[in-house]
Amino acid sequence: MLMIRLQRTGRRNEPHFRIVVTEKTTSPRGKYLESLGYVNPLEKKRSVNKERALYWISKGAQPSATVTNVLVSEKIIDTQKIPNHKKSKKPAVAEKQAAPVAPATPVA
Repeated sequence: MLMIRLQRTGRRNEPHFRIVVTEKTTSPRGKYLESLGYVNPLEKKRSVNKERALYWISKGAQPSATVTNVLVSEKIIDTQKIPNHKKSKKPAVAEKQAAPVAPATPVA
């Protein structure tokens, strides 16, 4: 399956990413079919080739969550952004308050 994902190219402490089309099973640093643009998070710059991104999506390539958010913010695709943060493993506070524990009654 084809994926549109980020490939890191920057030096240490200077991240710079390419937006590439590649097979899902290949290494993130491996070969890719086509480069669609770049993202530079330090300088807040990004560039995406709109026609080629839409072409690969029409051919069945699935963008990663981060690339989807970049494409939405560049107004290339019209969907909602995907939250890509981790969900907490702790139970929610509302769930604890919803089921109060009955006080124990002493047995006589």
